[in-house]
Amino acid sequence: MPVPKAELHLHIEGTLEPELAFELAARNGVTLPYGDTDALRKAYQFEDLQSFLNLYYELMAVLRTEQDFADLADAYLARAAAQGVRHAEIFFDPQAHLARGVEMGTVVEGLWRALARSESAHGVSTQLILCFLRDESAESALRTLEAARPYLDRIVGVGLDSAEVGHPPVKFREVYEAAAALGLRRVAHAGEEGPPEYITEALDVLGVERIDHGLRCMESPELVERLVRDRVPLTLCPLSNVRLRTVDTLADHPLPAMLDAGLLCTVNSDDPAYFGGYAGDNFAAVQETLGLSADRLRELARNSFLASFLEHDEERRARYLAEVEAYEFQADRAS
Repeated sequence: MPVPKAELHLHIEGTLEPELAFELAARNGVTLPYGDTDALRKAYQFEDLQSFLNLYYELMAVLRTEQDFADLADAYLARAAAQGVRHAEIFFDPQAHLARGVEMGTVVEGLWRALARSESAHGVSTQLILCFLRDESAESALRTLEAARPYLDRIVGVGLDSAEVGHPPVKFREVYEAAAALGLRRVAHAGEEGPPEYITEALDVLGVERIDHGLRCMESPELVERLVRDRVPLTLCPLSNVRLRTVDTLADHPLPAMLDAGLLCTVNSDDPAYFGGYAGDNFAAVQETLGLSADRLRELARNSFLASFLEHDEERRARYLAEVEAYEFQADRAS
């Protein structure tokens, strides 16, 4: 059994495996520009974040109905559970669906069909985080938050994703203030391709509680000191970083140095269908390639629960943490 862990950086649309994409395309009468699943998998070679996003949005065309979103989420939860995920805080991108004529209710209600039964079906507790697309306008983000109001009992927080460079956090000050006023938790992608200043801005202007990615904090000793002092979690995605060329190879990943610096790092899968691995695969990859010890792997698993939005259920968090402490690592497997 893999080490128990929480997954805090997971885009549900990024779990769309080629087989399910073709199944949903057939169900909905959508023609994909690929002959078969093998041809589609070969398209999963990316030069950078934008080349990935182009395919990511193209494949979303197969997601049309509540059942489609339910099937997508259920497939992820089954895979995640098999890799040791006990709690998942799941991102979704409503603007990408609204732009295709798919209503907010279709997306949220569909996802909720799977999330509502996740604990009984998969043993995974879940929360839902609505992400704004940073390459869309601030006005669009505000309209999206307004459209989500009827569903806020099912949404724990807001995030910020998509193309980072040229879209600083300050652009979304107003919508984050509105989200805070609604009692929503706040996270944001920052410091993946964007500079360290974007991380500082996300903290100071948006009031975020976690930084998604945050790799480039290592370029600023002052920022690292602040993140350590304030115990700001970073949701790292190692295999994603390699696939999107944020780091050249996994051996070059700064995770060990980040842990040595005292940063509260977590390991997650980001868009696992596209990047070659789910949460457990990421744990196994960093263990093997970076030579992380059992103590370090336990620290990463512990951090994932400490960084999760489980303040409403500290008993559950304590139970998950106890599972981490009781786990016995094997020398050859810690996924």
